[in-house]
Amino acid sequence: MKPERIIFMGTPIFACPTLKMLIDRGENVIAVITQPDRPKGRGQQMQAPPVKELALQYNIPVLQPLKVRVPEVIEEIRGLNPDLIIVAAFGQILPKALLDIPSKGCINVHASLLPRYRGAAPINWCIINGEEETGITTMMMDVGLDTGDMLIKRFTKILPEDDASSLHDRLSLLGAETMAETLDLLEKDALKPEKQDDSLTCYAPMLKKETGIIDWSLNAAGIANLIRGVTPWPGAQTMIDDKVLKVWKAHTGSGKGSPGRILQAGKLGIEVACGEGSLIIEELQLEGKKRLTARDFLAGYHIAEGIKLGGEKVEA
Repeated sequence: MKPERIIFMGTPIFACPTLKMLIDRGENVIAVITQPDRPKGRGQQMQAPPVKELALQYNIPVLQPLKVRVPEVIEEIRGLNPDLIIVAAFGQILPKALLDIPSKGCINVHASLLPRYRGAAPINWCIINGEEETGITTMMMDVGLDTGDMLIKRFTKILPEDDASSLHDRLSLLGAETMAETLDLLEKDALKPEKQDDSLTCYAPMLKKETGIIDWSLNAAGIANLIRGVTPWPGAQTMIDDKVLKVWKAHTGSGKGSPGRILQAGKLGIEVACGEGSLIIEELQLEGKKRLTARDFLAGYHIAEGIKLGGEKVEA
């Protein structure tokens, strides 16, 4: 039976294709619940979450509780009498009292192939860890962190040129498609929930700015994966001449030397020795400057012979 009343919970741009899919299908989205507006940018101007902006375009009521687990918010949601709650990157853990409200439960769109990569940053960590494929899992939510019964999985390859941004965009669209399939089966009462095997799980914690600090003693392939996995945020970074150097794009090489030592610098890139192999930096950005190709960077910045990269300073 088709759910008559749906509440959508989501916050960032990742969730927007799923909400738009519900709107385009003509589903009865009675409310959108999203995070509060936050100050952003240098001017710290208040900015609405992307999901809120989309909901308002279609005159869908928006709720922005600071915490959904407080009793008054739970009662407000209960008063809306939803048949189904759909969740995509909402950003808060839902308490049992809320999960129990809709008669058809709460279904989440998760950006990994569960039970692998439970947690806040699955897109980033599957790239950092060198995975070759990932995907979307829809799941019935329970009180655990991404531990509920799986409904549908859809796979996608992680391309060599993918970074977290490009993979995010592809998975956000796949998430909407997978949720549409899930709803089709729900309406036919044909979903077959599958329990997760906890022994196969791994955790994808929230990224910190420190996550992007390059450890040149690691092998070149691992560093290249880190750069892809933390682009665009928090960004991969190292130090040069006591300044933060952000590395946007790089590929592996076969050079050898002391880890962090610049082996050569020319129009094809800046080659840096790693614990195993070397990394050839293609695009980079010096603290306070614009993002440049290695060739343009070298046109205005002299790299002394034998200079070594590294350090722990984190760009604010």
